[in-house]
Amino acid sequence: MDANSRNRWFLDPGPLSSWIDQFADDLAAQRYTPLTIEGYTASARHFAAWLGCAGISIDLIDDDVVRRFAEHRCRCPGRRQWLRISPKYSRRARRFVVFLQKEGVARPPLKVASPYPLLDDYQSWLRVHRGLAERTIARHLRHLHKLLPELGTPTLDYDAALIRNVVREWRERTGPADLRTITSALRSYLRFLAGVGLCRPNLDHAIPPVLQWRLSSLPRYLAAADVERVIASCDQLTRGRLRDRAILLLLARLGLRAGDVAGLRLSDIEWTSGMLRLSGKARRQVRLPLPQDVGDALLAYIEQERPRMHQEAVFLTMIAPYRSFAQSSHVSTIVALALKRAGISDPPSTGACLLRHSAATSMLRSGATLEAVGTVLRHRSLDMTAHYAKVDAAMLEQVAQPWPGELPC
Repeated sequence: MDANSRNRWFLDPGPLSSWIDQFADDLAAQRYTPLTIEGYTASARHFAAWLGCAGISIDLIDDDVVRRFAEHRCRCPGRRQWLRISPKYSRRARRFVVFLQKEGVARPPLKVASPYPLLDDYQSWLRVHRGLAERTIARHLRHLHKLLPELGTPTLDYDAALIRNVVREWRERTGPADLRTITSALRSYLRFLAGVGLCRPNLDHAIPPVLQWRLSSLPRYLAAADVERVIASCDQLTRGRLRDRAILLLLARLGLRAGDVAGLRLSDIEWTSGMLRLSGKARRQVRLPLPQDVGDALLAYIEQERPRMHQEAVFLTMIAPYRSFAQSSHVSTIVALALKRAGISDPPSTGACLLRHSAATSMLRSGATLEAVGTVLRHRSLDMTAHYAKVDAAMLEQVAQPWPGELPC
């Protein structure tokens, strides 16, 4: 009898035995390897046996029970003598509990009532009416949770003096960059309250501005040869080579944002017309022409490397469970690793925006107009696009005026 059989014999999961088998089937459907599935089911079997020893029924399983399992001094059957369950082991048991909750076997987790119920309506307003990304919504809520204890909950009592005082206090606690995002969240919240009649109108104008030099810095970009080195570095990969190449080409040729790439759907690629449909900031939808090399790279990834999963997202993780990118920062991580593989030791930055800036600079140097570049980058203001003209010395020489010399008094 092997070790696994002995453990199964000594660890009696009781009434949860059939659910452990279904848990294993669920993991297999998500393309987990047999070795990983065995690790998860072993933890689930141990957790189920501990429940029986502790006299805890299935309908009483909650987060506190999982915590007690993680902290118990193990004397369970199977000759275990553990002072404490490892964090990885307890996380696998928690995953089993989440599966039970999803199947309706264990009771769902309790929802903690928010001390600021208006934030639920505000969150829906941002999502439905403002079209903000989930990451931006989460950042606004995070800042408001810091501000509301000082503002108070009686919103009808808000006035300009209170708003200014709160902003002044935060100016002493944080830097200009963080203060800008805080005042942006507060300004948005006051507009929401005024729109639903819960505070005086125009209170958002009472927020003092955070002074800054707009577009004062030079854009960070790579030379065209370095961009090609970054793309070619994907050939060094044994896993994810086609996926990363397609992502880098989308960034470098079309100047997409990281969020655009992470949110790209299979239905967004119009193969017949050779167009790419994008939903940018505030849900503004545009269609961009798909260059030949980008289309070829996308097709090669989808046909040869993309996991065969019923997922609408184009780009998936390469390790089970195969999911879409949870955050756009995953795209920036792919860029950072490609820069390292390409031997670019001191890049101006390491995020996805580096290739976006490089694409804009390259288009301007190739003779494209500011309006054309702004259309591709989906800028709302031409001033944003003109920012990239600073690095084109040849263009600036054509418009620079000669030095007037000494002027008479």
